[in-house]
Amino acid sequence: MSDPLLENLNPEQRAAVTLPHESALILAGAGSGKTRVLTTRIVWLIQTGQVSPLGLLAVTFTNKAAKEMLTRISAMLPINTRGMWVGTFHGLANRLLRTHYREAGLPQSFQILDSSDQLSAIKRLMKAMNVDTEKYEPKKVQWFINGNKEAGRRARDADAYDDYSMRLAELYEAYDAQCQREGVADFPELLLRSYELLYRNEPLRQHYQDRFQHILIDEFQDTNTLQYRWLKLFAGPHAALFAVGDDDQSIYAFRGANTANMAEFEREFAHGNVIKLEQNYRSHGNILTAANTLISQNAHRLGKNLWTAEGEGEPIRIFDAWSDQDEASFVVDEVKTLNREGVNLSDMALLYRSNAQSRVLEHALFSAHVPYRVYGGLRFFERQEIKHALAYLRLLTNPEDDGAFLRVVNFPTRGIGARTLEQLADTAARSGASLWQAACTSGGKVAGFARMIEDIKAATRDLPLAEAIDHVTEASGLADYYRADKDGADRLENLNELVNAAALFAEESEESSLDAFLAHAALEAGEHEAGAGVDALQLMTVHAAKGLEFHAVFITGLEEGLFPHEQSAHEENGLEEERRLMYVAITRARRRLYLSHAQSRMLHGQIRYGVPSRFLAELPEQVLLHLNRRSEPAYPSAHGAPAAAVARSPLAGADTGFKVGQSVAHAKFGTGIIIDFEGRGSDARVQVKFRDAGTKWLALAYAKLSPA
Repeated sequence: MSDPLLENLNPEQRAAVTLPHESALILAGAGSGKTRVLTTRIVWLIQTGQVSPLGLLAVTFTNKAAKEMLTRISAMLPINTRGMWVGTFHGLANRLLRTHYREAGLPQSFQILDSSDQLSAIKRLMKAMNVDTEKYEPKKVQWFINGNKEAGRRARDADAYDDYSMRLAELYEAYDAQCQREGVADFPELLLRSYELLYRNEPLRQHYQDRFQHILIDEFQDTNTLQYRWLKLFAGPHAALFAVGDDDQSIYAFRGANTANMAEFEREFAHGNVIKLEQNYRSHGNILTAANTLISQNAHRLGKNLWTAEGEGEPIRIFDAWSDQDEASFVVDEVKTLNREGVNLSDMALLYRSNAQSRVLEHALFSAHVPYRVYGGLRFFERQEIKHALAYLRLLTNPEDDGAFLRVVNFPTRGIGARTLEQLADTAARSGASLWQAACTSGGKVAGFARMIEDIKAATRDLPLAEAIDHVTEASGLADYYRADKDGADRLENLNELVNAAALFAEESEESSLDAFLAHAALEAGEHEAGAGVDALQLMTVHAAKGLEFHAVFITGLEEGLFPHEQSAHEENGLEEERRLMYVAITRARRRLYLSHAQSRMLHGQIRYGVPSRFLAELPEQVLLHLNRRSEPAYPSAHGAPAAAVARSPLAGADTGFKVGQSVAHAKFGTGIIIDFEGRGSDARVQVKFRDAGTKWLALAYAKLSPA
């Protein structure tokens, strides 16, 4: 008689669920039912008496995943799950520290600092120590502290190799001392402090190793170095570790995720005991064929091949747009057609590599009255950096705008504190004046801010709208602030997209004044995003889409420099991570998948001509349907391109040893990417987008280019 718990599992899922007491790596492909396997494994272990509910440790990455796991366990077993150790890394670390606060050197009621609270604490410390916040930006100090904590390093072990980094290490040590005095802990501290507690306290470590005979980890590919070390401290000599993950979906290197952890786990614990979950229950066959073929280009992977019993399904639709606006119009038309055919808007997703790309798409959806919702983020004109830029612009047209004044008078930081602003407000109130008028008659840094605004106003008076806005973002310090911000690349791209929006507005509108543009921005920022409960198209970055699935998916902006992102060419294994990101995007689709790119796109207020993403050339031609293939296609397929396509394709120039999309180095201009190609052999010339020197055409016979 079969066990009802195992009835609907496929052979590989069943093998994973019913593993004996041994460690194993479960290589779970997209849509292969990994959450079901993980949960059923827990229930199987408890139901068969192999472990008590309190004798296992299950670690997830999100509170949502932990709650879902506990809910499923409760539905399958008549037990109280409250005492079970199922949760996130930080949640379980907090639980450990609360239980053993004395041994950890913490007060019983220690408080947890979120990211903004931590930054405030750092600023307070730096003020008390009279630290120059222009030389040592509080945000950079925060990155230094958190980066070292997440790598398992205290201040004494921090990477300090010059006067600047040694000063950062001193601030890290002082910050730790301040937190200890005040009885608080930031998020990275939870994991590091609990790791140190177990590492140095052998009786306590032995207690938990004896208790947890089964340790299960979800999304193992996303673990960082410290998280893996933390897990290993719980693993006694007789523990069985059950790690579930997919190296092909490891897309968080920027957060510290270490893909090498999976291979290391296989060597240290699984010893080759790997179960591959390859049957996909989400997507049709053509989508999986495309995903498998694409990801096979990556050299550093454990290897698996997704398949489905659902049939091949529809071909993948490719759209070659003339421009980014043409691309947006195409998406809107297809969305409306699918919706008329009965597909809910909420079951369609529009994906893009970076947030800045959403502006053109949002505008097209707004104009076509298509309800949409930005998932996991803000609409373009609601983003912090855009609101800052608009506040500066509002001051240029109306300096009496107190709201705009307060938003940017000390952003970026100019040393204008709350006390100064209180005094300024008192002065303005007594004389019935605006804050601006009070600032102009004051001295010090507030008056300096007013002079800066006047200088910007004078410098932009005769400039075209887009150039004026570009000047404002630079002269105000906003652009430099986000350039210096470790996590500011997306925000800087959004500022550039604001310039694009202004250029387009000036081109399309009868009135192209700054006042008219600000009115346009206010209207676009109005309540046109769908409210709760309204069927709406889902807009999101590819990173935000991980873990989700939709009937129809649109992946837009598939051009070199956008997707894959231009930064990937300058990072170790950056291109492989971008390809994994594309793999994640493709495998979000259940039934229909659209891939689009634009031959021209407005970037930083100017029309730029792009090259289709190399990822398009890596897809098998037999699963593609070209909706509007030009007489000379914009790219060839790596699986059989027409000869006519080769002259302007990612393979162009193959007879020279170079090709479009290749990273190259030049003695004078540095490193860059080939984005266009003309001619053949000794007459060939290439267009290279250099990282620091801009875009240049170079004759190959004289350029002395070399592969980077």
